[in-house]
Amino acid sequence: MEILAILGVLLAVVAIIYWTTKNLHVIVAAPLASLIIILTNQMNILEVMLGKEQSYMAGLAGFLINNFAIFMLGSILARYMEASGATLTIANSILKVMGKDSPYKGLLAITLIASILTYGGVSIFVVIFTLLPLSRPLFKELNINWALFPIPVFLGAGTYTMTTLPGAPSIQNVIPTKVLGTSLTAAPIISLAASLTLLVFGLLYMAYCLKKSLANGETYTEEEDETAVVVADKTPNLFLSVLPLFSLIGTIFLMSKTPNVLAIGLLVSILISALIFYPYLPNQKDILNAATTASIVPAFATSSTVAFGTVLTLSAGFAVIQEWIQQIPGSPLISLSVSTALVSGIIGSSSGAVGIASSNFLPAYLEMGINPELLHRVVVVASAILTVVPQSGVMITFHNLSKLSMKRGLKYSFILVTVGHLLALLVILLLAPLLY
Repeated sequence: MEILAILGVLLAVVAIIYWTTKNLHVIVAAPLASLIIILTNQMNILEVMLGKEQSYMAGLAGFLINNFAIFMLGSILARYMEASGATLTIANSILKVMGKDSPYKGLLAITLIASILTYGGVSIFVVIFTLLPLSRPLFKELNINWALFPIPVFLGAGTYTMTTLPGAPSIQNVIPTKVLGTSLTAAPIISLAASLTLLVFGLLYMAYCLKKSLANGETYTEEEDETAVVVADKTPNLFLSVLPLFSLIGTIFLMSKTPNVLAIGLLVSILISALIFYPYLPNQKDILNAATTASIVPAFATSSTVAFGTVLTLSAGFAVIQEWIQQIPGSPLISLSVSTALVSGIIGSSSGAVGIASSNFLPAYLEMGINPELLHRVVVVASAILTVVPQSGVMITFHNLSKLSMKRGLKYSFILVTVGHLLALLVILLLAPLLY
């Protein structure tokens, strides 16, 4: 029965990847894949699917309770920024500084904004909501293929500011501190080396993809199901346009120790937007209705992948796979990296993988006498290696909102994040014996 349980886990993972790539919505695919695990692992269907604790519905509801406000408020702020013309003003200002003759500078600008937002404590979901309306006019004016949009976004929000830059406030960097007693600046020298590796690789990869795209004659084209947002005839000046974003980052910094600070920051930015953009958007009811409605599907899609991961981690097959990985010969850091990366690929969540690794893997490695700061950085970097998969909540949200099919855009995100973090992990493993 052990073999059947393992095969069931593998089949469920393959199934959810296949179904989502074939346009079966993950809200449907996730419970179906969960049923495969339940049946092959001889689990109680009603308890595992509908139970109040440690179940599919508990995982789904838990994520929604903790994150739906972020999705909704992030969507509202993004809609205010777009409909008022603020994002258009910011985009035009960037074009004036960067010039219209260098598409690469336009991509660099998006990367820089994404980096500032995420290093300032803004979640990647809010960054996606915010950058979409800002980036479209840039891509359109510079005539860049929209399929390249994932590169600057995830270079800025899904690499060094998420996993390696000392002090990064990302959830991936926060989770290990609770188990290891480390800080957000754990292993600073190694972290800086890994950050530089991710940045250099990302910039070179972005330049390569852009050069190849331009050589092939690829240009900006509207996506088939792209929904146009009516923009105000008169647009705000640059100061007013950036004020909501600066207020968001400022609130996060000033109230960094306050619970739910991101939700508070978003709410403050929305209230400011409602006031300063009123001359440009006298009828704000439609904005609130449209933005709130638009946030529901991405939130449920992401929570469905978390729910699938909950069922998977409860299965006997998953426990056996964990044991196998921990028996990999060689440096303990290698087995830790492999196990964390595989968990991330299976559940499609780097933060989820760090959480599972912190509670299930790290205590054993601590007992081996390995430096806690080194363990911290290894597990965080490894969690991002296989996180770009079709069932990932971030990927689903990104592609739903950008109207970019996974067939066109996922490969860029995968190479950027996966190869970049593999190189960063290699740097860490090479430097570890010298510094620890």
